[in-house]
Amino acid sequence: MANDHPDAQQHAQDLIQVKPQRKWQSYIWDTLDKSPEERKFLFKLDAAVLTFASLGYFIKYLDQSNISNAFVSGMQHDLKLYGNELNYMQTCWTIGYVIGQIPSNLILTRVRPSIWIPSLEVAWSLLTFCLSRCNTAEQIYGVRFLVGLAESGFYPGMQYLIGLFIVDGAISMPIALLGFIILPDLPHNCRAFYLTPKERAFGQKRMELEGRKGKGPFTRAKFKKIFSSWHLYLLVLGYVTFNNGNASPVPVFGQWLQYHKDPTYKIWQINVYPTATNAVQVVTTLAYAWSSDSIFRGARWPPMIIGGCVNVMVYVSLAIWNIPDGWRWACYIMIGFGGGLSGLWFAWCHEICGDDNEERAFVGAAMNEIAYVCQAWLPLIIWQQVDAPEYRKGFISVACISVLLMATAMTTRTLHNREIKWYATLSATQERTTLTSCRKQDNAGYLEDSSSQSEAEAVEVNISKA
Repeated sequence: MANDHPDAQQHAQDLIQVKPQRKWQSYIWDTLDKSPEERKFLFKLDAAVLTFASLGYFIKYLDQSNISNAFVSGMQHDLKLYGNELNYMQTCWTIGYVIGQIPSNLILTRVRPSIWIPSLEVAWSLLTFCLSRCNTAEQIYGVRFLVGLAESGFYPGMQYLIGLFIVDGAISMPIALLGFIILPDLPHNCRAFYLTPKERAFGQKRMELEGRKGKGPFTRAKFKKIFSSWHLYLLVLGYVTFNNGNASPVPVFGQWLQYHKDPTYKIWQINVYPTATNAVQVVTTLAYAWSSDSIFRGARWPPMIIGGCVNVMVYVSLAIWNIPDGWRWACYIMIGFGGGLSGLWFAWCHEICGDDNEERAFVGAAMNEIAYVCQAWLPLIIWQQVDAPEYRKGFISVACISVLLMATAMTTRTLHNREIKWYATLSATQERTTLTSCRKQDNAGYLEDSSSQSEAEAVEVNISKA
């Protein structure tokens, strides 16, 4: 640990505080300007955390969305689900997800992530297997609730670090077991086998130099600080508008293909063609993150404006409904443009709340929590299954929510910049105060030394006279 290697801390401080001139390569990958030691350390973390997070989110998405795929693949007719049962299944999952999020994120501040997160994955993997044995909508409601409860800790925790069901479970279990081995925990309690003691100390020093404070107690003053700050309310509102500003509660593309009569699409086409939307989301997620860190120099709001504008164009077009089929296909595929903003909102949260570990954990969990609270009831109003495939209420609502997303992003930008300037002014004032205090102490010491010297000289004169 860090105390065993103070030389590693000093070495880390020397390396990290050196800011070399930025090269063009850093716009491609930001670690290319860092020292070889820091690049090696970050590569190890990326290889472990990014691999597990990507695989874990992949299986979470599979286990979360398999109901929609199964619904358009025959489950609707097999179980005679001709009302709003699909909405209720999604709502049951959401309720479980909402209940577990904040407690899980707070548990992560006290329990090792390498134990807690994989344990949740094991639980939801077993529950996914159980879904394959459900024969009624009511049974699915109950299991979906438990799946949501088990999945609730994965996504916010990782920001803080019929046959489909069986396949999903078979994929989920080995990835969950992998998490027990490769997750590095937190800097202050890291025990990853692939990091040397000096590299663990290096990680602690990096967090210290970034102003990231360690674990602290949850006190009344702490909660007062969190609830009296704009951080909680604007970041939550921003993530709510992102999470509910899309058509994810229902398979809009797949249902349009299912209802289309000229031509008639086969089941495999109904399942495969909508994956183009996911492909767009993957590309835009990477593009937003890369451009935010490089071209926009750490600004999070520009990609949010881009995604919001595309969302408005797409959902207004779908609300009109009577549009050419070619443009309709393009709109369904471009839905993915609005789905790549999640990471930016959480990155912004970590930066804004970076000086308080407990606030960062609480606000991050609250963002996901409130977003899914809205998803528990909003789809029952605007995405009713009986309206498929022409979800006019849903398309209009999402277009309006996207406008609110952009307004929230710009407001957050303004307040964050104002806060940064305030802290800079405060820091400069404190430095001046400290410097003035030091000068006064030096002057007082000088006067005291001068007085003592004068007294000594007077004594010597008196002695010589005597």
